[in-house]
Amino acid sequence: MGVKIFKTLDEQLEILRDKGLVIDDEEYAKKIILRENYFFLMGYRHLFLNPDNDRCFLPNTNFRELYSLFYFDRQLRNIMFKNILIIENNTKSIFSYILSQKYGYREADYLRPSNYNQSPDKVKQVNDLLKKMKRQIRVNGAQHEATKHYINKYGYIPLWIVVKVLSFGITSELYTIMKPQDQREIAKEYDVEAEHLLTFLPILSNYRNLCAHEDILFEHRTQKEIPDNVYHASLNIPVINGEYIYGKGDLFSVVLIFKYLLSKDDFRLFINEIAYEIDRLGGRLNVISIDMVLDRMGFPKNYKVLLDID
Repeated sequence: MGVKIFKTLDEQLEILRDKGLVIDDEEYAKKIILRENYFFLMGYRHLFLNPDNDRCFLPNTNFRELYSLFYFDRQLRNIMFKNILIIENNTKSIFSYILSQKYGYREADYLRPSNYNQSPDKVKQVNDLLKKMKRQIRVNGAQHEATKHYINKYGYIPLWIVVKVLSFGITSELYTIMKPQDQREIAKEYDVEAEHLLTFLPILSNYRNLCAHEDILFEHRTQKEIPDNVYHASLNIPVINGEYIYGKGDLFSVVLIFKYLLSKDDFRLFINEIAYEIDRLGGRLNVISIDMVLDRMGFPKNYKVLLDID
């Protein structure tokens, strides 16, 4: 088994030059590599690799162009993350309101298994998830001012406060164990089918974690795919072997989820911010085209038409 040894910044630049990367400002490149990490930066090399020799960059690939894609992905993560947080907050608020209204606001009420789907195939999941919720309340409840206030003053934490300490992963799973009628009531608030929301929430949770940990976003794919919908057809997204090539389990599928779950104003702001970053990246690319990046993102070229579709 080979051993990876420490390389100085000069040695790292030499490796990149040996692979054909153009470095016209060594001090700039060293500063970027030191701050951003050689390994993380190289995660963006794939679009720039020579198809005839994938150990080398395409002719004339410049370090600045590679870093531009890295930086674009960071800006993309920031934009996606803040909008996922909006949806996370909205869903937590809606969940807590509907469940508290129906079943009560004390832990003994909203954590009662009988308030959730009791079909035989769901019982174990219900019990396991409620245990996870109790654990998060116990571990994280004392770390937030609001939850500490309710514990100290009232001796319990209502669900609309508890959601503050629940992860989005647990919140999205909570939806899967709700009674069908509760799922439908919540989905109605977004004007979507419950079956769609069951798919949307875990995908958003997956992307939220990816954004929070600064993983590569623009070409990420999920195991789950969103259902075909009116937006796929309205954008005339091509179909191969009966499947839309964009907007299923790629980043554009998250954009379509946003179209359903964000307010019109928030969605318009989101598209405008994304379009700005795409245009800015396009002006910094020379060896590859912005269309290649959009294809990796799963974005059709006419993605902005979404703003005109009700």
